[in-house]
Amino acid sequence: MEDAIQKADVLIEALGWIRRFRDKVTVIKLGGSVLEDPDALRHILIDIVFLETVGMRPVVIHGGGAAISRAMHDAGIQPKFVLGRRVTDQKTVEIVEQVLAYETNEGLVAEIERIGGRAMSLNFRSTNVLFGEKLALKDDQGNPVSLGYVGHVTRVDRAVIDNLCYAGQVPVIPSMCLDTTTGEKLNVNADTAAKAVAQTLGAEKLVFLSDVNGVRRHKSDPDSLINSLTPEEARRMIASGQIEAGMIPKVEACLETLNRGVSKVHIIDGRLRHSLLLEIYTNRGVGTQIVKESQS
Repeated sequence: MEDAIQKADVLIEALGWIRRFRDKVTVIKLGGSVLEDPDALRHILIDIVFLETVGMRPVVIHGGGAAISRAMHDAGIQPKFVLGRRVTDQKTVEIVEQVLAYETNEGLVAEIERIGGRAMSLNFRSTNVLFGEKLALKDDQGNPVSLGYVGHVTRVDRAVIDNLCYAGQVPVIPSMCLDTTTGEKLNVNADTAAKAVAQTLGAEKLVFLSDVNGVRRHKSDPDSLINSLTPEEARRMIASGQIEAGMIPKVEACLETLNRGVSKVHIIDGRLRHSLLLEIYTNRGVGTQIVKESQS
């Protein structure tokens, strides 16, 4: 009986959050360690089906860097990165399209439907929703850097995504875009693709699934997790060195997204079982949320 009462208490705690976020869009960026861990991925997809079932509107954006690198290795192509971006020639972009836009994308949809949800692939052989242009970067000396078929998103087809959400389906979008001028297919960084989608949809939340539990006061101490940050607090931590290395660009991406109308951005450890539900539907959460104003 005590166990049953505790389960009821959990449901009551979740009830207020379920009502608050009903009909709200949450963009979820999948990638990295989560896609490489079948058990973690299965639990995240179960969470996503739960979100849709109780009235939220989850939208999934995914990468697939490790799978792409494996396919390149099998094809005898050595992956090359410049300024943190994968250099993508003609042969590489064909591999990216096959692995990311088709195998990974359609595999995620199939797994969501196997679990009991409804989902739709939004790729080049169904309905593409991301449009853009080639990415122009410069090195430290200001010289242009050629990355090949690498792009950034300039337009998102909101109507297609909204219609799927209204119909109770989970849109699943690979991080590639179509250059409307040249017709070329371009590889896109998944974090930046997720930002573009969240901003276009006016999402309530953007969730980055990471391999750490969020922003920490002390980098090596998981118990020093900070549950909630304002932009001002985050900038102070970057300036002081408390936020460092690979966490800096992720936090800066969160801050940019907040400036474009998204209400909250979350960084959570996707390997923790049901981390998505625990972050959204409990009072304390399990990761770091970055919000415009301090949460009382």
